[in-house]
Amino acid sequence: MATIKPLPELLINQIAAGEVVERPASALKEILENCIDAKASKINVQLLNGGIKQMRITDNGVGISKDDLIPALTRHSTSKINTLEDLQNIISLGFRGEALASISAISTLTLISQTADQHHAWQVQVNGKSITPPLPASPITGTVVDARDLYANIPARRKFLKTDNTEYAHCEEVFKRMALVQPNIEFTLQHNEKLRHHYRSSDVSERIKSVLGNEFIKSVSFIEEEAAGIKLKGVVALPAYSRSSRDMQYFFVNNRFVRDKLITHAIREAYRDVLHLDRFPGFVLFLEINPADVDVNVHPTKMEIRFRDPRAMHQFIFHTVNKSLAKPSKTIQADMTDTIVTKTIPSYPQHRPVKPGKIAQSMEYYQSLFSAEDDRNITQTETEYTPQTDSTDNIAYGSNKAPHEQTHEITAQQPFTPEKQQNFPPLGFAVGQLHGVYILAQNANGLIIVDMHAAHERIMYEKLKTAMANQALAMQQLLIPLTINTDRTDIVFVEENQEVFGQLGFDLAALSPTTLAIRAVPAILDQADWIKLLLNLLTEMQNFGTSQLLTAKRNEVLATMACHGAVRANRYLTIEEMNALLRDMEATERADQCNHGRPTWYEMSMVSLDKLFMRGK
Repeated sequence: MATIKPLPELLINQIAAGEVVERPASALKEILENCIDAKASKINVQLLNGGIKQMRITDNGVGISKDDLIPALTRHSTSKINTLEDLQNIISLGFRGEALASISAISTLTLISQTADQHHAWQVQVNGKSITPPLPASPITGTVVDARDLYANIPARRKFLKTDNTEYAHCEEVFKRMALVQPNIEFTLQHNEKLRHHYRSSDVSERIKSVLGNEFIKSVSFIEEEAAGIKLKGVVALPAYSRSSRDMQYFFVNNRFVRDKLITHAIREAYRDVLHLDRFPGFVLFLEINPADVDVNVHPTKMEIRFRDPRAMHQFIFHTVNKSLAKPSKTIQADMTDTIVTKTIPSYPQHRPVKPGKIAQSMEYYQSLFSAEDDRNITQTETEYTPQTDSTDNIAYGSNKAPHEQTHEITAQQPFTPEKQQNFPPLGFAVGQLHGVYILAQNANGLIIVDMHAAHERIMYEKLKTAMANQALAMQQLLIPLTINTDRTDIVFVEENQEVFGQLGFDLAALSPTTLAIRAVPAILDQADWIKLLLNLLTEMQNFGTSQLLTAKRNEVLATMACHGAVRANRYLTIEEMNALLRDMEATERADQCNHGRPTWYEMSMVSLDKLFMRGK
């Protein structure tokens, strides 16, 4: 007697539904993809009880003819592919012919549709076990899919569903993904007869703003890059806008939302130097690629993909995002409502000649600044400033003079109108220092506040990376070597890795089994505490292992060196030193964040300052 028997068709569909329709959001995704494939320009979604009780989706697409209604509910019946070659060049979102069959196996489903050449609509109904023949229905434009009581005929599976609110949240997320990638389609979402979202047809930027909010769209850098037939466009959030979860991460490949480890890793690596490790970036990115170069048929949900050349794809995504984040002078504007607004200001090229500016020096300036109500024809005490045409290699930040010891040449009073551009570079010109920690500067828009240690740390870090990449990390010989008392393990480690320390700019020698001499140090870090820095490096290098030091862990070691070499808090800088630091920030990639992901500067516009002092009220 044969024990191996074919499964009943209903059971086959129910098994397939377990893979394809994990929860109401999965069913919604599949139906919305069909609506988009049907070239709909309007899609309306109505949900009851998180989509568990009812899910009704209406579109104005091309519709399904009477003769195709029943085949549309049959497994592996589709109009989108016919051959293996079609499967390898998929351009539609749906292609397996499983969605409607799977949904109808776990619910009571009504399918109503009308094509342009029909005089009225036709409908069929499936309750899992039986299907009605096509019956006439009232005229409509497009298709209606109405699924009720999901998993009612599979109680064991239904008990795994979460609360109505949780299931609705998953449906809402699917709805947002579809709305983001199809801005030309008008989307409406109702839940329990209440309108939740209505997105009108718009461009990509406006749709991102509608879906993810005004704060997000103001905090992004726009991307559009193309190479070797691959195109990546969209927006990536600046590091100042970060999240505690991945809820603002949307990546689409040929208009299909995907979750891919390779893509996630490439983007994470691009943010590595500018974002805290426990924070997550936000982005909405659209990748266009030849369908033959990507396999979307690797998972039932179609959210996992495989690239034909994963390494090239990783490098393309990484370099594109990294280049966008590296653009200097993306300001963070702090307004008086405690919200952070970001915008992009053109970078200030290094070594570019600058006309001498005027730097405000006295409290009379600030008093007069807030005394004029309308025209702001203000007189201020100023000093001439000749900007540095070289980088910090030729200037040392960190005078130990107290503010009252600093002297500056004061010129005669001259008229000043803040509204007019005064040849200000993006970060303006320094006007003073606050408690030896922050630099205060004035630019065309208002007040700039700079964390001098964080900013200098980024500058040093980028210079160290460039020098290491070019194998040009110069040494500076010490007139009197420094000595360190340490243990035998460190001495042996140094002797075995002299070449590695040399690449980092150190010349070290063992004077005894417990004494180490520092004879030369990296010339770029002339302000560092060398003994403390070297002890930290010894610990890190022994933990990392020298095999990783100049590869995977190289930047971590350089970040440690940059932190020790950056100007410390409570050091008083001259105006010339402050301006030199500002110019270097403008010419340095990723200067808007320190190596740990914190912002290095904020801008307070004159409008925000006016609000603070209630001017004009």
